Amino acid sequence: MKHGLAGVGVLITRPSGQSGHLATLIKASGGEPILFPAIRIEPLPEVATAALDNLQQFGLLIFVSPNAVRVAMPRILKHGGLPAQASVAGVGPGTAAELKKSGARNIISPREGFDSEALIRELSSLPLAGSRALVIRGEGGRELLGETLRSRGAEVDYLECYRRVRPDRAMEELLPLWRSGALKACIATSSTIVMNLFEMAGEAGRPWLLGTPFFVSHPRVAATAFSRGAERVFVAGNGDEALVTGLITWFARLRPLHAAS
Repeated sequence: MKHGLAGVGVLITRPSGQSGHLATLIKASGGEPILFPAIRIEPLPEVATAALDNLQQFGLLIFVSPNAVRVAMPRILKHGGLPAQASVAGVGPGTAAELKKSGARNIISPREGFDSEALIRELSSLPLAGSRALVIRGEGGRELLGETLRSRGAEVDYLECYRRVRPDRAMEELLPLWRSGALKACIATSSTIVMNLFEMAGEAGRPWLLGTPFFVSHPRVAATAFSRGAERVFVAGNGDEALVTGLITWFARLRPLHAAS
């Protein structure tokens, strides 16, 4: 539907530089992308780590996000590249796509689903007893992958290469868009983004944010939005196309109601 988002301003909250394709899809559907990064990806200092110095000892490397690939792969390439004998896995299609850009091949990625749980299912047939696995992630990530791999007999190390930072920015600049009715939807693709948004909203922005429909990529993100008081949350699925399809579906259902009134 070429103009399915006509008149719809959509708040895009991804880190700077990571919203181009999504914004293009929204524009192509007649909508107006409003860029408001609610998270900043800050690479951690490139300190000497045993993992990078001894990459050849790992039989499995797991990248938990596209950001993990973007930050870690240049460092891995400086240390000789991906081990030839290692299996390489990515959590979700976005991570797999970033790995392909970096030259990785034969990437293990979930055929169904796009989270750690889905990747664990995909790895279920891989012999792990006695092997070593490296989980490449941001600072303070979930422990599910590591715990599951250890339960299957693998020795697990972590390479934490970035941190998630809340931008020093407030929402006052968005208030005119809300008041005029131009801002009608918010896309949030992580729980951290949702939490940051509500911290950035302030007293003035919070009522507007609560009343704005959230379009999210995962039920876990939806749960975070509901826990903060969001009134309407739509789990559209992973990937830019899925998010835009969710937006179009939502606003197509609303238009007949407005027309009838």
